[in-house]
Amino acid sequence: MKGQVVAEVSIIPVGTGDTGLSRHIAACLEVLEGRKDITYRLTAMGTIIEGPLDKVLEVIHKMHEVPFNKGASRVVTSIKIDDRRDKPSTMAGKIESVMKLRPSIKA
Repeated sequence: MKGQVVAEVSIIPVGTGDTGLSRHIAACLEVLEGRKDITYRLTAMGTIIEGPLDKVLEVIHKMHEVPFNKGASRVVTSIKIDDRRDKPSTMAGKIESVMKLRPSIKA
């Protein structure tokens, strides 16, 4: 059963002359805004993206290119993909399953 995947991506431009990454991350997130075929959530250490695998890989590729388009000469992108095919999997469902076991944890 093919369905949605949940992926985490972290995109880090190298050699920009600045240790701050916020403006680069904000620019990468512009790729995701307004898309109807994926959902996403920004976290402190990356961005979680949910949708069909081909669409998720497409937006990650576009996000990876953003720092280059803004002058970076090197970009390091890390991707984790959870592709579960025995039953549907979502960002919310993954969190809910843990919260049922540990209701005191804050998500």
